[in-house]
Amino acid sequence: MARRHWVCVFAFVLALVAHPVAPRAQQTPEATTALAVRTAIADGVSVQYLTAGSGPAIVLLHGYAETSRMWRPIIPLLAAKFTVIAPDLPGIGDSGIPATGLDMKNAASRIHSLVKSLGIGKARVVGHDIGLMVAYAYAAQFPEETEKLALLDAFLPGVPGWQDIYNNPAIWHFRFNGPTPEALVKGRERIYFEHYWNDFAADKTHSLSEADRAAYTAAYARPGRMRAGWAYFIAFPQTAVDFAELAKNKLNMPVLSLGGEKANGGALGEQVKLVATNVTVVVLKNCGHWVMEEQRQQTIDALMKFL
Repeated sequence: MARRHWVCVFAFVLALVAHPVAPRAQQTPEATTALAVRTAIADGVSVQYLTAGSGPAIVLLHGYAETSRMWRPIIPLLAAKFTVIAPDLPGIGDSGIPATGLDMKNAASRIHSLVKSLGIGKARVVGHDIGLMVAYAYAAQFPEETEKLALLDAFLPGVPGWQDIYNNPAIWHFRFNGPTPEALVKGRERIYFEHYWNDFAADKTHSLSEADRAAYTAAYARPGRMRAGWAYFIAFPQTAVDFAELAKNKLNMPVLSLGGEKANGGALGEQVKLVATNVTVVVLKNCGHWVMEEQRQQTIDALMKFL
């Protein structure tokens, strides 16, 4: 009997050596921060978004002449601690073009619907350029559901100081829209966007990469996309009315104003102080409008510290 016992034990050991027991599956850091592309319906509009990570939620809102692609360098870093949601704004990128409501306030409501549909109650919201305006509209309309707000290099229509920027003749593109401009730009989207990417940078030779330029040009060159992007500019006068009303109730959550020294960093900081009570202002040296591309590490450091 004893001899049979030891024969069985010996056979078992040989089996282990030949076929080790696989360890229990575990999520690696790479798996938890893996980037996924998903689509959801928000207020009747299809919204495509990038997502990764787990933990408290962060919503990243891109600006004009870009899409959610702009956030790809920072998403893996944030995803180590947060659930990241980076949608294409309605009408832009691979999100649907709604028949109405292509403005900051309605876009914010749609992004809020997206967030709620994902089972998220509270979020930290970050926006750049027109995404900054959507982010402010989100926080102002849903303050109890906004834990922190970061506003990256643009301005707030309707808040004192906005008209100096809006009426600056060098920023002619806010009023460049309609059938004739659309016909002029069609097939020349890259030339049109080079003005933004080069002239709004502190160094005209250093902003967006060639890969990004090609991707954004292709995204906006699709039928109806340039017109949809311009709709946000057309909405500025109404946005000014909306924001003047929203600004009557100051934001109480922590707010970061971050902009380029050679762009709207200083002006934005003064505006944010008028609409919020707990403000941190960061102005990036040697930086223009494209903060994520011109001064990536400084921008990431400031956001990671704040968030």
